[in-house]
Amino acid sequence: MDSKLELARIDLICRSLLSFLFIYHGLVPKILWLSPTEASMITGSGIEISASYIAPLAGAFEIALGCIIAIYRKSNHPIYAAAIALVSLLIYVTTIQPHLLVEAFNPVTTNILGLGLCYLTITLNKTSS
Repeated sequence: MDSKLELARIDLICRSLLSFLFIYHGLVPKILWLSPTEASMITGSGIEISASYIAPLAGAFEIALGCIIAIYRKSNHPIYAAAIALVSLLIYVTTIQPHLLVEAFNPVTTNILGLGLCYLTITLNKTSS
């Protein structure tokens, strides 16, 4: 197989997985079923607005970012935005609910894997240019 096609295929897989990460985490625990953990993090932040309003708004932004990553496949800008979001959200959880960092399927594993996908996507995009 042509190496350029193989790199493009790997890039598509990385972008698809990263897109899925944001769409799923925006839709399922924030919009479809407000997770008690999400509500607790919002409440713990000191924001005076109900988690039932903030969580769907945050979810919509995550879904939008996931869709942008999937649609704009030639641009690294959404990938950089995803990396900044993943680092920021990890810092946020560390500050607001540090006990979540030792739970099963925790933000450390999710966000570090997401950052790995960001790195691979950016590197692949630079290689194929």
